[in-house]
Amino acid sequence: MAMDALIKPLLRLEIFQGLKPLQITEIVRQAERIVFREGDIIVHSGAPGDAAYVIVSGEAVCLKRSGADVRAEPIEAGSLIGELAMLVEHDYSITVVAKTPVRALKLVREAMHGQMRDDRHLAEHISGKITARLTRLAAELRIIDSRLAHVAEARVGA
Repeated sequence: MAMDALIKPLLRLEIFQGLKPLQITEIVRQAERIVFREGDIIVHSGAPGDAAYVIVSGEAVCLKRSGADVRAEPIEAGSLIGELAMLVEHDYSITVVAKTPVRALKLVREAMHGQMRDDRHLAEHISGKITARLTRLAAELRIIDSRLAHVAEARVGA
């Protein structure tokens, strides 16, 4: 597969947006290229993860349990699965299965750490993206907490 076809999905992912082309090219160069067959498990909920997967082509589904039922939600090409696992020790929280043959890039934590050690700007970029995401999450949690407090006050006053 051509390098451009492998780079394109990373350009659309928020965590990599704003990186220099050379940085993205190096991430792709160090990534493992994997082809999953139809029915192969890409990641399994509860399993320890050492990498994230970028779906380059093909169709995958996320299996979600809802009581006794299992729903299969589509995962589009260009999606990043298991993002935390490429940065820290983390168990996958979802099960993803290839619905058709899937071409993917496996972004291994050890390789990402090596790249961040070698490229201070890459480490700062990823740290900044994660910090911004956590800041947004904290703001959303404060809003939820405030709304819950208002509901609780209304119940007490009723």
